[in-house]
Amino acid sequence: MFVDSHCHLDRLSPETCDGDLDKVLDAARDRGVKQFLAISVTLDGVPGLAEIRSRHDDVVISAGVHPLQQLEQEPSVEDIVRCAEDHDAVAIGESGLDYHYDHVSREQQHERFARHLQAATQLGLPIVVHTREAREDTLELIRRYTDPEIGGVLHCFTEDLDMARAAVAHGFYISLSGIVTFRNAESLRELARVIPLDRLLIETDSPYLAPVPHRGKPNQPAWVVEVAECIAQQRGISLEEVGMQTTANFHQLFRRAAPAVDGELRQQLINAGMAHGSV
Repeated sequence: MFVDSHCHLDRLSPETCDGDLDKVLDAARDRGVKQFLAISVTLDGVPGLAEIRSRHDDVVISAGVHPLQQLEQEPSVEDIVRCAEDHDAVAIGESGLDYHYDHVSREQQHERFARHLQAATQLGLPIVVHTREAREDTLELIRRYTDPEIGGVLHCFTEDLDMARAAVAHGFYISLSGIVTFRNAESLRELARVIPLDRLLIETDSPYLAPVPHRGKPNQPAWVVEVAECIAQQRGISLEEVGMQTTANFHQLFRRAAPAVDGELRQQLINAGMAHGSV
């Protein structure tokens, strides 16, 4: 069983399963994907995600603003808290820092990220962090504003082992996407081999970053299995172990996301929640 810990269900391509979200989710379920965390990039988009969740018991949602989202008015900590509470979000984000592009200033990104971190701490919710070419500033703000007992996840991780170690030391998880399957991503595959399995999550970031052998196509949650297969191959363990452990990790972090599984599988998740070494 698997969880897609980061997908944009409100942005899936019309080319994917004829643009029918029900078919998209059914295709994933048929491959053993048992739960989906639908990620927001604007607070205005959260009600739409909540509507999707109302139709699908295995979907949970986040509330937040992407670091590169251009806004006329920045949300306050209170705005973020209220949105998350009103729509029963299980996480804050995605938020963070992205220095690859400059259409949102670094100063504005810092202030926005800090407010999201404060909202997450206030609510006791984990934060979903987008970080790109902003390693030291991301870690500095995380250390300043987050409680390691609550933690969060560095999603679609593409940074180095030192950053992963620092994040894990502060209670964070590392999420790998389809990028880990790319031919030029050997450094990420090395990271997949050495990060403790009990600190890994898997995701698609649908509709972006489709894994091999689907590159060039709009991504979809069913293909989170390819990410798990790559990790299993790199670690020399079974696909089942990767699926069960990353699912257990998901529920350890996102504690308000009740497992969409029966009693027997829930016990297997509990049994899977074991350490697999140190980073």
